[in-house]
Amino acid sequence: MTTELGPPDTGLAGTLDDRSAAGIAAAVSRRIRSGALAPGTRLPTVRELARELRVSPATVNQAWRALAATGAIVARGRAGTFVGTTAQAAPVAGRYQRLHSQSDNTFRIDLSRGTPDPALLPDLTAALRVLAREDAIDDLSATYLGEAVLPDLETTVRADWPLRSERFTVVDGALDAVDRLLNAHIRLGDAVLVENPCFPPFLDLLSRIGARAVPVGMDESGLLPEQVTEALTRHGPAALLLQPRAQNPTGASMTARRVRELTDVLAGAPILIIEDDHSDGIAHAQVRSLGSRLPARTVHIRSYSKSHGADLRLAVVGGPAAYLDPVIERRMLGPGWSSRLLQRVLLHMLADDTARATVADARTTYRARAATLRKALSRHGIHVPPGDGINLWFPVADENAAMISLAAAGIKAAPGGPFEVTDNHTDHLRLTVAALRDAEIPEVASRLATAAAAVPTYRRIRRA
Repeated sequence: MTTELGPPDTGLAGTLDDRSAAGIAAAVSRRIRSGALAPGTRLPTVRELARELRVSPATVNQAWRALAATGAIVARGRAGTFVGTTAQAAPVAGRYQRLHSQSDNTFRIDLSRGTPDPALLPDLTAALRVLAREDAIDDLSATYLGEAVLPDLETTVRADWPLRSERFTVVDGALDAVDRLLNAHIRLGDAVLVENPCFPPFLDLLSRIGARAVPVGMDESGLLPEQVTEALTRHGPAALLLQPRAQNPTGASMTARRVRELTDVLAGAPILIIEDDHSDGIAHAQVRSLGSRLPARTVHIRSYSKSHGADLRLAVVGGPAAYLDPVIERRMLGPGWSSRLLQRVLLHMLADDTARATVADARTTYRARAATLRKALSRHGIHVPPGDGINLWFPVADENAAMISLAAAGIKAAPGGPFEVTDNHTDHLRLTVAALRDAEIPEVASRLATAAAAVPTYRRIRRA
């Protein structure tokens, strides 16, 4: 049950001295704690409250986002924004936390991690030794000044960047880029189109800022244009968040035809497009960008974590100045920039023949391991669609039963549930084949075949 709290009287206008975002958030929080705003109370819209308090909508938006981050208020799409029913409760564990809930080493084979094989990464220490000999470390370590991205690194990435970009910057990985873009441009209650299934941290980030994730179905070529069209009409989204190749978890990659279809659909929609190309270097599919046809609205992110090492924490971001300048300016009030020393390490490895050969070998190895597992599964009558990257999206009869079946055999997989945007979904597991050895594949395929058919005990009893 909800209580209407309509305009213009919220009880704040006559008593609020501090009409900054912090003051508004504090006043609403006090009224919630005192019981003046009961759980389930419907709050006015941002514009309604801005008119009541005679402040800008942006000020109210900032206050609403701060309250939503604490769970004090909850956005329910077009239904409105409401006082949370458990405003003081501990935050619910995110999807990403549920995905990696166990950190023990009791499994002999771990297919759950979503990370590259450490043995197939280039040697960071070799790059550091070379830079030390060139005195490049001393050149970079003593200044707070300079550009956020090394000019030589920007020149290198521009050479094969898939769209015309006004601005480039470097941040601490792809998720850092997505987080900063969402915080800069998405407001409480905004709809954001996402792939379904979707990378769980994307959904957690949207939830934290009070945005609505709108699921769009996929096939082996990426987002389905007809579903994008429907979502644009029904939800009026502010942004689209997608992975153009080696999509996690499905491995899908956009084709040139799909790019044309999607950009035709999106041409008249003034939304921000965020592309996370997280598998550059280890994906076989050619990178394709909606920005090749919609450059004024597309921000493209290229991560080097899977190809060159997660501890580099580096991703290059390119796109329109209108979208990236607010991110760059806000970041200068915090960390400022990503280590230029690590940028120099990456730049060296992008040019070094040995490092390039290592990444190329990894790309070939990952593809071979995935193909070998698919072939072994086909012998058990299980056909997994082809994909790119290091993950397989594996269908099962029952997700929990399959996880238990594999655990009994000492094998860990990632549950599919956290990847699904809606509760109404089919059962899957996400399998990471990056570190799977050839000798392990026959047994893993056999165990997976058994797990795919596993059903809960209660279902077996009911069938009997």
